[in-house]
Formats: sequence, C-alpha cells, structure tokens
Amino acid sequence: MDPATLIGFVVSMVALLAFMVMEGSDPTSLLFLPAIILVLVATFGAAMSSQTMDDLKKMPGWFTMALMPAKVPPPTDQIQILVSLAEKARKEGLLALEAQVKQIEDPFLRRGLQMGIDGTDPEELRAVLESEIAAKKTEDKVAAKFMNAMGGYAPTIGIVGCIVGLMNVMANLSNPESLGPMIAAAFVATLWGVMAANFWFLPMGAKILRVSELQAAQMELLVEGITEIQAGTSPRAVRLKLTSLVPPGAVAKQAA
Repeated sequence: MDPATLIGFVVSMVALLAFMVMEGSDPTSLLFLPAIILVLVATFGAAMSSQTMDDLKKMPGWFTMALMPAKVPPPTDQIQILVSLAEKARKEGLLALEAQVKQIEDPFLRRGLQMGIDGTDPEELRAVLESEIAAKKTEDKVAAKFMNAMGGYAPTIGIVGCIVGLMNVMANLSNPESLGPMIAAAFVATLWGVMAANFWFLPMGAKILRVSELQAAQMELLVEGITEIQAGTSPRAVRLKLTSLVPPGAVAKQAA
C-alpha cells in the first residue's frame, strides 16, 4: 500500500479510537458484524449497480490505483531520457532512434517516438498523443466516480441500518433492560457508514484523481519532448523547455 494512503487511514482510525476512549466509550463496540456487513457490502453493491459490466471488469485496477503507490517516474529522469534522444537525433538523424526506441519501457513514449520516426505530421502526432491523454483522464474519472459514489451511498446505507435496528428496538419495548444496548447497536451502522465514506471511499476517489493528474502531466511532458525531438531542436533547448514545465519543487528535490 502507498505509505501516504496507509498513514492517512491509520491516523483517521487512531483519532476516532482516541476520541472514543476519552469519551468513555468502548472501542470494541465498533466491531458489530451486522453493521459492518450491511455498510460495506451494500455500499459496494449500490456502487456496482451504477456501472456497466465493462466498467466493473476494471475494478481491480481502480483499487490498485487508489491504494498502491503511484507509478510516476521522477520528471527529471524523463527529461534526461528525452535530452539523450534529442542528442542522438541531432547528431545522427531521427531514423537513428529506430533501434533505441524498441528498448524504451514507457509504451506512450515508445509509440510517440515511433510515429515521429515514421514521418507523421507534427500536428497530427500531437493531436493523437493528446487524444490518448484525454482518453486516460476520462477513464480515470470513471474510477474516481465509483469511489465517490461509494462515499455517497455509505452514510445513507448506515442510516438504513440504524432504522432497521430501531425497528428491532420498538419490537422489544416490553424488555426495557435490553433497549440501551440495542439502541447503541443500531447507531453503530450509522457510524460505520459515515466513517467508511469519509475515512476510506472519498479519500480513495481523491487519490485516484491525484494520481491521474500526475500521470497526465508526465505524458504531457513526453509529448513536448517528442515534438521537439521531431523538430530537431537542440538538446539544450529541449532541456530548458521541458524543465520549465516541471514544478520548481520537483526539480529542486531531484537536484538535492
């Protein structure tokens, strides 16, 4: 799991448990299995019903994107690769990159360079690559929307559990001694709904959007580098232009 995501989850739970202890509540009261099953399973099912089957096949990738570290190489590493390619193209010509392109791991960079080597019109090359970036952003928004949908459904489903619990309370008014624990158990479902939405699902949706932004920015950097290489721009000018597109903090961090 991404350390930042794990730390955030842990801090949120620790804060809740500390609050319950300080208030004199029993933290183990959260371990009410019926409420957990209702909120988590019903929330997941409600969110699933808002998607298509083709979307649901992508769910493992969505959760990977939300929970695992972002696969975004440092921008300075990408700039160095592009500058090296620009140096070779400047000295030996664009066709000299043919053999080197096959060794590039990034499929987006590899496709873009291959299009440039094949003589694709610069404007058409840029349009194709930018369309691919737009398509990725759209797909990532679907993943974030799924997580945000669960964040929206969970509190309401928690209330449903609370209502069901209170119905059980009303059916047992003849037994006053059991009413207190039953009422408390009913409200645990509401707590789980609000907690799951705000501690997990909504942050996971925000994480997906953030990772998508970082990956799109990297792809946009590659587009600029590919077009400059195709145009025969000097390696120094390529470095200066690409560095200007990177946040200063990222450049300073890599330089340190």
